[in-house]
Amino acid sequence: MLNIKRRHVLGGLALATAAPLWAQTASSAKAEGTGKGRLASKLRIVIPANAGGGWDQTGRALGAALLGSGAADEIEYENKGGKGGTVGLAYYADKYSNDPNTLLMGGMVMVGAVALHKPAVDMSRIQPIARLTSDYLVMVVAASSPIRNVGDLAGRLRANPKEVPIAGGSAGGVDHVFAGVFTRSSRSNLQELVYLPFAGGAEVVQAVLDGKAVVGISGYSEFSAQLASGKLRAIGVSSKRSVFGIPAIRAQGIDADMANWRGVFTGQGVSAARHAEMVEAMKVAITHESWQKTLKQNHWESSWLAGPGFNSFIDLDMTTSQLMVYMLKLKA
Repeated sequence: MLNIKRRHVLGGLALATAAPLWAQTASSAKAEGTGKGRLASKLRIVIPANAGGGWDQTGRALGAALLGSGAADEIEYENKGGKGGTVGLAYYADKYSNDPNTLLMGGMVMVGAVALHKPAVDMSRIQPIARLTSDYLVMVVAASSPIRNVGDLAGRLRANPKEVPIAGGSAGGVDHVFAGVFTRSSRSNLQELVYLPFAGGAEVVQAVLDGKAVVGISGYSEFSAQLASGKLRAIGVSSKRSVFGIPAIRAQGIDADMANWRGVFTGQGVSAARHAEMVEAMKVAITHESWQKTLKQNHWESSWLAGPGFNSFIDLDMTTSQLMVYMLKLKA
């Protein structure tokens, strides 16, 4: 069982399947498995989001890979969206906590939502299996902006944060949390951060192009077309190293990195032996060609992590999110 602990935080911290399906079968995924990593004839994946988003894409891509690698012959999907994944989390914990054949998708967005909403059912009610992907956040400015790098941005934030509005996704989401982490790491006044929340990446792009925001934060895929056309310029990425040819923010002297990661979980009541089998099945599935193709199509980075390291990683993300929710005075 995951035990969320508070700790001191230093510094700042093409969908693989065709159309959305209720179920997939091994024949549709071209099963090639030899029995290694076999889990069951039928598996279920609960996706705590509506169809079409990042968790849905990841869950269905994982399902295809599990079929392709021979872990199962059929996969059922259940979408239960709402409140950053906390509705689906509660549904899963209530209905499938002891089910050894039902998986749950989750990730950084769920961690942030738990910190914000403080639901009765939190992530202590599930067991982490593995982190699968990371979608790093890119900071962009308009092509004509005088800001050339994150050092320039940090300087402007220290001088007058109210004149540096930052556009990103929904209030309290991963973009907002990272904006707070970056501001704090820049030694600027976090209470004066001006954050403009938008429903999608297209609106973030437009806010930067129209001059309503000085900086935009989102995943690389949301900005790729405008970066290629030269309308936007990337000044940093929230990874620990350069990605997409964009220099890491940390490498530029600002102590801030964060990933919009996605992973897979099982129920609190699932045995240690079954949990170990699930980890091995995931290791096999992520080598399947369908999974590798999905990573490439969606500009996702493979970021496998399992075991105690994954538990500690979630603990730190939870502490960071709780800190930002408190310091930014965010309300559900």
